Amino acid sequence: MTNTPATIAAALALSIALGSAATAQKAGKAMEKCYGVSLAGKNDCKAGAGTSCAGTSKVAYQGDAWKLVKAGTCTAIKTPKGNGSLTPKA
Repeated sequence: MTNTPATIAAALALSIALGSAATAQKAGKAMEKCYGVSLAGKNDCKAGAGTSCAGTSKVAYQGDAWKLVKAGTCTAIKTPKGNGSLTPKA
């Protein structure tokens, strides 16, 4: 196979198309906030008093820090501090 401009363009177009399809599929999934499942500094947003947004949780599995997960899976997620919750944990 030679690397002609047409071959390179076709490969690039295919790569973009596959990437776009994967992004569209992920975007179409229903997501929900799941509290108490993120690792320290890995929360998606607002982790209680004294924090502002993503990546600001201070401890792993912080009860008032949430992570977006696939809808319907939150309460089945097990951590060393118990299962995930759809509402903030104390």
